[in-house]
Amino acid sequence: MLDAAKTDETLLEVNNIEVIYNHVILVLKGVSLNVKKGGITALLGGNGAGKTTTLKAISNLLHSERGEVTKGSIIYKGERVQDLDPATLVKRGVIQVMEGRHCFEHLTVEENLLTGAYTRKASKGEIDADLQMVYDYFPRLKERRKSQAGYTSGGEQQMVAIGRALMSRPDTVLLDEPSMGLAPQLVEQIFEIVKSVNEKEGVSFLLAEQNTNVALKYAHFGYILENGRVVMDGPASELRENPDVKEFYLGVSDEGRKSFRDVRSYRRRKRWLA
Repeated sequence: MLDAAKTDETLLEVNNIEVIYNHVILVLKGVSLNVKKGGITALLGGNGAGKTTTLKAISNLLHSERGEVTKGSIIYKGERVQDLDPATLVKRGVIQVMEGRHCFEHLTVEENLLTGAYTRKASKGEIDADLQMVYDYFPRLKERRKSQAGYTSGGEQQMVAIGRALMSRPDTVLLDEPSMGLAPQLVEQIFEIVKSVNEKEGVSFLLAEQNTNVALKYAHFGYILENGRVVMDGPASELRENPDVKEFYLGVSDEGRKSFRDVRSYRRRKRWLA
């Protein structure tokens, strides 16, 4: 169990949203979820379930991909925000860390981090203090601060992407597939840092993740998406023990670990899709 000082106050509300791409392709079909202030909320599901689309709907990044929210509402701190431009939303305290560890490859690690403070009206002293905060969480970045970001490892680039987001001093971080392409030991390290930032800085996280096992280990609450719909939700501790989640998403049943073929066949008889 985590000891983060989360509250019952709802920070972000996604209410029954539908998302359509190119005016014809329905991707999200009535998705609803809440993110509690000071909590870590996991958005789980396989590839193509709609996790990234949900995050982009919240951060208002759909229009660049010819997508739009056609129904429902997105409420942040009690205000409707789905019509705001992404830059304004960042100033309101919501920032997304994109899937794929997007960095400015030609800039150094430190220059990348400093771009995160671009939208803020902060003094040099405040920015320097925040830079030191990022280096405290990511000592490896301090070692590589003068290195060109494009020549750092995948794990280091993921750290740069998260650190750059923290430089904007967000209230809420939307973190998309932080474990993708990383070794298991490095995945644990990244999630430990997310946990620490959540507990010490009070930053709320909504993270989209295919690695259900590690996500439910660190999250407080979880939602499972399939085919653009929420099919299950609940406290992370309960989802970890749910027999359906254990068998299909974790590959473990009461009889022990199952083969991928057995898990695939189980999909056809999941109780929530019956």
